[in-house]
Amino acid sequence: MIKLKNVVAVVTLSALSFFACKPDDPEVSLIPERDRVEQQVVDNDSLIDYFQTHYYNSSVFETPGDHTIDEIVITELPQDDNGNYLPLPDPDENTLLIDAVDTFTRTFEETEYEFYILNLNQGDGEYSPNFTDNIRLIYSGNLMDEVVFDSSVNPNLPFDLTGLIEGWRNVIPRFNTASDFIVNEDGTVDYSGYGLGVMFIPSGLAYYATPPFGVPVYSNLIFKFELYAAEANDHDNDGVLSHLEDLNGNESVNDDDTDDDSVPNFFDPDDDGDGVLTINEDIDNDGDPTNDDTDGDGIPNYLDEDSTESNQDS
Repeated sequence: MIKLKNVVAVVTLSALSFFACKPDDPEVSLIPERDRVEQQVVDNDSLIDYFQTHYYNSSVFETPGDHTIDEIVITELPQDDNGNYLPLPDPDENTLLIDAVDTFTRTFEETEYEFYILNLNQGDGEYSPNFTDNIRLIYSGNLMDEVVFDSSVNPNLPFDLTGLIEGWRNVIPRFNTASDFIVNEDGTVDYSGYGLGVMFIPSGLAYYATPPFGVPVYSNLIFKFELYAAEANDHDNDGVLSHLEDLNGNESVNDDDTDDDSVPNFFDPDDDGDGVLTINEDIDNDGDPTNDDTDGDGIPNYLDEDSTESNQDS
C-alpha cells in the first residue's frame, strides 16, 4: 500500500468509463486536483493541530534497548464535557507531539512541503540509506483518525524506495540501519540497534488526489517503522549506483535523462546515447564509470557522447 499509485488501474478505469459512455449520455466532468500550495497549507495546519492535541508514551523509550513499533502509543488529549482539551496527563510519563517531533522541508512538484519525524532511535549502524536503496523494515500506517490502512511485518521482504511514496524517500535516509543481526535456525533474522521512528507526511508527499482503496483523497499519513537494513541499488546494472544518477541533486532520479530518450539515466544502460553501454565506459576497469574522462572536458565518458573513447568504440 505504500507503493505509488497503480497506474494500470487508473488507465483501466478510464478505459471502462470511455467505452461505457453512449453518445446520448450526459457529459462527464472530472474534478480537477486541488492547488498544491493551498492544500499544503491545509495539510500542515491539520498536522500541527494533531501534534498539539496528541501525545505519546515517551517514558517507555527512555529505557535503553530495542523498542518496537507496538510500544509506540499515540493518544489524544482528554476533553471536558464541552469538548475542550484538558492538560497533558502524567507529564513525567508522556510528551505532547508538538514538543517532540522534528520539522523538515522538501520541495516537490514546485511546492514546499513540511513533514515531521518522531525519532525514537536513530539506528546504531554505520549505514544510512540512499533515497534509491532497497530497504528492509517493518511498518504500520494509519490515517489521522487512527484507522490502520496498511502494515508489513516481514523484515525479509525488501522495499525499493524508488517505488514508494515521496515521503518515504525523504524520511528513511534520515535514519541509520541496525548495528547487528543474528540469523536464526529457521531462517528468520533478529536485528538490534535498528532505527525506530514515526513519520507524519502531508498528502502532497503521499497519495494526494489519487489514493489507493481505503485512503481518502488528500489524506495526511502516519507511519511507525523499524528500519533494519538497506543496500544501494543499481537499477540498470550499468556500474553507476542509482542515487549517483541524480545529476541535478533534487533527490529524484526520474527527471535525469542525459540523452533525452525518455528513459531516465537510472534505468538507461547507455546514459549518453553514444552507442557504448555505460558499463563499458569504465576505461580503467575500477568498477566506477564516473571517474573516466578520456577527453578531459570535465564530463565523464558515460555522460559525454563526444568522449574520445566513445567515438573510438562506436
